[in-house]
Amino acid sequence: MSLAPGVGLALGAAVGAAGRLAATAGATPLVAAVLTVAAAVLLTRGLHLDGLADTADGLGAFAARETALAVMRKPDIGPFGVAAVGLALLGQAAAGAAVLARPWPYAVVGVAAALGSGRLAIAFACRRGVPAARPDGLGALVAGTVGPVGLAVGAAAVAAPALWAVPHRPWQGPLAVLAAVAVALVLVRHAVRRLGGVTGDVLGAACETAVTVAYIGVSM
Repeated sequence: MSLAPGVGLALGAAVGAAGRLAATAGATPLVAAVLTVAAAVLLTRGLHLDGLADTADGLGAFAARETALAVMRKPDIGPFGVAAVGLALLGQAAAGAAVLARPWPYAVVGVAAALGSGRLAIAFACRRGVPAARPDGLGALVAGTVGPVGLAVGAAAVAAPALWAVPHRPWQGPLAVLAAVAVALVLVRHAVRRLGGVTGDVLGAACETAVTVAYIGVSM
């Protein structure tokens, strides 16, 4: 989990370069952004989107803790999950179009900062003191495993390159990273209050939420 931000940066740089290459080849920025988002989903096998959908269904049910966790374990997706995934993908593609319309270095770094922010949010959700919602599953394996040094290194690794995400406004990229992680942590705090801790689904939801917010932040 401490290495997650670095993985996000590498993934973002790869799909960002592919998206910018598509734009250079003649694709419109929106089409290039859709291809970039689709590539990220494919390479992660939709794992985090599945977590976002399950978390939205569980928290949206306004039910007791055990019922909410049971809803999250079901293989189907309810209306809250569909809406959450749809809005996240729309937001990422729409904001990504503005990012990929920029020159090469800014476009690639912008996408890398967005995906790095998502994995940085996962690291913060796994910081010491955050419990697991149940004794089994991914949440139980990784909850509380990331210490302050890992968080500091991960934050610096994502925020530093984000200085080159927005032309002529170097402060905007790191600010977008900060905002993305902050919004994701609000979600995690709500999940801990409702569920008693984090699950693998909550980590996925935190990731996709942070990615979407970071995309929007670097697109402005």
